[in-house]
Amino acid sequence: MTKDGATQAQPADRAEIVDAIATPEAALQRAVAVLAEGLPVAIPTETVYGLAADATRAEAIARIYEVKGRPRFNPLISHVSDMEMAAEHGVFDPLSRALAEAFWPGPLTLILPRSAGSTVHDLATAGLPSLGLRMPDGVARQVIAAFGRPLAAPSANRSGGVSPTRAAHVAADLGERIALILDGGPSMVGLESTIVKVEGDRLRLLRPGGLDAAQIEAVAGRPLLRSSTAGATIEAPGMLASHYAPDAALRLDARDVAAGEALIRFGGAALPGEDTARLVLDLSPSGDLREAAANLFAFLKQADASGAPRIAIGPVPSTGLGEAIRDRLERAAAPRS
Repeated sequence: MTKDGATQAQPADRAEIVDAIATPEAALQRAVAVLAEGLPVAIPTETVYGLAADATRAEAIARIYEVKGRPRFNPLISHVSDMEMAAEHGVFDPLSRALAEAFWPGPLTLILPRSAGSTVHDLATAGLPSLGLRMPDGVARQVIAAFGRPLAAPSANRSGGVSPTRAAHVAADLGERIALILDGGPSMVGLESTIVKVEGDRLRLLRPGGLDAAQIEAVAGRPLLRSSTAGATIEAPGMLASHYAPDAALRLDARDVAAGEALIRFGGAALPGEDTARLVLDLSPSGDLREAAANLFAFLKQADASGAPRIAIGPVPSTGLGEAIRDRLERAAAPRS
């Protein structure tokens, strides 16, 4: 026990998993106790599972970077429970506020100037004058509200690897490095948040994600501008060229399958040679991009675990959520340092 009666966090080699659906109050209390010690907690969000820690404490944020092996020039998103908390840390222009009101809670991150009174630590923003803010839905939002401060929370996996969409994924990757995992079931969206930034009259897409760009454009009344991130300043998570990568090599837009490859396809259409594949998975046999997004990371992990030396990825449309799916696949297939 600590002096305030909270339970001391368990050693990192015995990660505790608490069912946040069956025992929500116990899960919240346990999470708040561990977060108060400056330790990270794996929490479920509608996008992917996040590795959350107090965004206002340097040592807590440092532990996120250490657990993940994440480069410290790569900023973290700060997650809030309501607009009042968001306004304490970010300066909202009219368009950013309209987008927040339309899509929060949900899979949208806004890059905003930091407010003068923000207590989010420089480590979370990688020293940038801006910060990323998101209001997640479900268990994560409840944890933030109970804790009372923003939580920095990148995906709960080792840096550069495949993002987790189930508590079991977190346990397999980080179970020996953290004290607590809240199990909220499978992530509903399955892709990280869409990240946008307002620049005067321009609205720029920094990372496609779980919110369709067309929905953002409909609210904004203007196009969402894309630009190459090659050699660009890292302004937000997910901008590194190589990211989300399994151990096996990826071959994109495959039209056939080589013997021994694992295959991940889309739309129910068989590919020549797939009878010789080690494993065949279909992101969505019916061609539903939402279903495909929700399955993407889990299927990459399953294909990687098959032992295949290479994973063939069948063609995926680039429209709607397909833009974000292809973004993740292209970064996963990029040359690795």
